[in-house]
Amino acid sequence: MRRLNRKKTLNLMKELDAFPKVPESYVETSASGGTVSLIAFTTIAFLTIMEFTVYRDTWMKYEYEVDKDFTSKLRINIDITVAMRCQYVGADVLDLAETMVASADGLIYEPVVFDLSPQQKEWQRMLQLIQSRLQEEHSLQDVIFKSAFKSASTALPPREDNSLQSPDACRIHGHLYVNKVAGNFHITVGKAIPHPRGHAHLAALVSHESYNFSHRIDHLSFGELIPGIINPLDGTEKIASDHNQMFQYFITVVPTKLHTYKISAETHQFSVTERERVINHAAGSHGVSGIFMKYDISSLMVTVTEEHMPFWQFLVRLCGIIGGIFSTTGILHGFGRFVAEVIFCRFRLGSYRSTSVPLADGHTSNHLPPITDNSTH
Repeated sequence: MRRLNRKKTLNLMKELDAFPKVPESYVETSASGGTVSLIAFTTIAFLTIMEFTVYRDTWMKYEYEVDKDFTSKLRINIDITVAMRCQYVGADVLDLAETMVASADGLIYEPVVFDLSPQQKEWQRMLQLIQSRLQEEHSLQDVIFKSAFKSASTALPPREDNSLQSPDACRIHGHLYVNKVAGNFHITVGKAIPHPRGHAHLAALVSHESYNFSHRIDHLSFGELIPGIINPLDGTEKIASDHNQMFQYFITVVPTKLHTYKISAETHQFSVTERERVINHAAGSHGVSGIFMKYDISSLMVTVTEEHMPFWQFLVRLCGIIGGIFSTTGILHGFGRFVAEVIFCRFRLGSYRSTSVPLADGHTSNHLPPITDNSTH
């Protein structure tokens, strides 16, 4: 009974076979079929390699939502060199809530030489070249996100030569924590002093001839400091053409959550618009000489996530490639053989010529002559 049931099961499975096997003695091979098979296998191998390359690659997914965090503090990372002595300049932040952040809390004033050394100039040229490429190819930003914490540091390298020149500039670097509202970070003449109605700078003791707001922004970022990330103003250098000159940067800060396979951080991206003008009260150009960075916080938050193709999707795409190429090449090969057979058959039929056979009544028959049996018995 068990053998009978097993035979019935095997017979049932044979009837359900959707892939019937053709004996090899019934299969006819040809040179054209072998050529098409070779082309198909080569194409499959090439596309499989390309698909595996796509499978190994990752891409960045951008999602947008409303930023609901209004209570936390915003960190500003600063590294700016101004072509004035440290005792002549002061930096502070004033936001829309009329809250002034004392510059001594997180900023360091370091006397330096404004001119860069040869190695530092090479670093600056490289950074400016990257900035120009980022403005043309926006997709390079994804590469920078992926290479965060893996690439070389973007900080200004230390001076390799021991310059005997006396310091003629002031490097202001460090970080500040401000409220998440629009504000104004500025560097101008004189140290900042508190004032009941705002703030002021003690500039009366500074000679007007010593004003020089030529500056270099080695680094400016918002949020958590992430090595390897290049910000829009990194490597910027401005040379003042007049003592009374104002440099303005209008910045829009976008909160950003970055999630890659290497890091997970909360930082901020920003876009900037630059403007500069000479202060001339007689000509109607009013203002204060200095460097002003007016920033505003966007209400939208961007979540950047690095994604990877699932393995099951890779298998499905791979099966589609193999099956599609086999089906397509089979159809093309069959169609080619059909066309070739039609052409060759017409050529063969055209090689036979009809013969004229005289009849007894004097007419002529164009039919083929009857076949006579010349065989001997």
